[in-house]
Amino acid sequence: MRVAVTGAAGRMGIEVCRTIDATDDLELVAAVDPQAAGSALAEVAGIDTPITIAGDLEAIADAGADVAVDFTHPSVVGANLLWLLDHGIHAVVGTTGIADDDLQAARQRAADGAANAVVAPNFAIGAVLMMQFSAQAARHLPSVEIVELHHDRKADAPSGTALRTAELIAGSRTDDVTPVGGDDDHPGARGTNEHGVPIHSVRLPGLVAHQQVQFGGQGETLTIRHDSLDRSSFMPGVLAAIRGVSGLDGLVVGLEHVL
Repeated sequence: MRVAVTGAAGRMGIEVCRTIDATDDLELVAAVDPQAAGSALAEVAGIDTPITIAGDLEAIADAGADVAVDFTHPSVVGANLLWLLDHGIHAVVGTTGIADDDLQAARQRAADGAANAVVAPNFAIGAVLMMQFSAQAARHLPSVEIVELHHDRKADAPSGTALRTAELIAGSRTDDVTPVGGDDDHPGARGTNEHGVPIHSVRLPGLVAHQQVQFGGQGETLTIRHDSLDRSSFMPGVLAAIRGVSGLDGLVVGLEHVL
């Protein structure tokens, strides 16, 4: 399978390039990153490849890629996804913060076209399980809050993982929950509220990607927590999405659809 990477010179992009290069059934054929256009991918990623990093998406089509993996930025991911689908190239999107309008447009393009897409807020297998377990717990313990912690260079808050978790929890709840208030003199102290679930975001150097889902019930609490300690934790999920995207029907949100 011929694979391209957008955002190839970023921290996640480099990790994806290295992983694809080391995987026997995949071939890395193109790398795109306007911030590093013209650079040798071999020097940027430390792999043995003749690929030069391109500045625009045309390099993906020129290379005959079957699938493109996107780890770019919320400001460009929507346009990238639409371009890939319009050109018949399957998309695996790990960039979070995609606008709802762009996602809806991409869903329609995928339904009408010849390419599919996986949009995953988190590619770590443990994170997917954490979200699924949280949805199960919410049927019995509807009072819950989320604390998500990421590195200080993450471009969006709350994280896509937290937003997806809140969505799954809301879809599983069988009881209404009375909102817990805060001090009106300190707006934001209770975090943001998504789908009726408070979310608190932490951004600090030294962190990678972490999330704690805290449930409370009568005389008890339940904590479901996932920690990515290294970006390599996302690679098994990326590989599963690359291999599985062509067999999907249109666009799906969540890695669970290919696991």
